[in-house]
Amino acid sequence: MAMTTLDDLLAVPGEVLTCAQVAPFLDANPGTLHDQALEDPTMLGFPVVVAKSRVKIPKRPFVLFMTEGIKKYEDLEAKK
Repeated sequence: MAMTTLDDLLAVPGEVLTCAQVAPFLDANPGTLHDQALEDPTMLGFPVVVAKSRVKIPKRPFVLFMTEGIKKYEDLEAKK
């Protein structure tokens, strides 16, 4: 079953996600996310854990990024 909501992500067992799990929420290719995390993880905008070639994404910070980050962006746009 495909994950379609952030609640689906929160229901995933464990505390970390993979690039493949978060890619659909960013309309991105999992490989591109993985490569960016290895090259410069700060450009992603959310925390990642990189261990050699492995990339893990902490679940709760990612969901917070997807909810609060969007709200902050919308607030900035409304002020223009």
